[in-house]
Amino acid sequence: MTRQVVVTKNAPGAIGAYSQAVKCGSTVYLSGQIPLDPESMEVVSDDPHAQIVQVFKNLKAVCEAAGGSFADVVKLNVYLPDLAHFPLVNDVMAEHFDEPYPARAAIGVASLPKGVAVEVEGIMHIEG
Repeated sequence: MTRQVVVTKNAPGAIGAYSQAVKCGSTVYLSGQIPLDPESMEVVSDDPHAQIVQVFKNLKAVCEAAGGSFADVVKLNVYLPDLAHFPLVNDVMAEHFDEPYPARAAIGVASLPKGVAVEVEGIMHIEG
């Protein structure tokens, strides 16, 4: 099975030794997205809600670059330094996902890159 690197300018470029996503067969592994503006590569806001919105915007761009959409996402991992922001994640997810929702884990962490409030990674399965 061949591996294909997924790259889009509509999401932040990698800031380390990783790819935005890797497609292997019908499975796409989406690297963690933090709330960076793709053009400036700066954190969009100090506001946790605005950061969560940007993270899902970035994830959507990577999904589309891989030939899929949020409807193809089967698993998400959400990393939050402050689990009190988890209801905001639910609100933003409800705007982007329809039932059946993907499997999901929420993990409390000590910190995230650039001091952001959220990071989300996932797995997508594309038929065909």
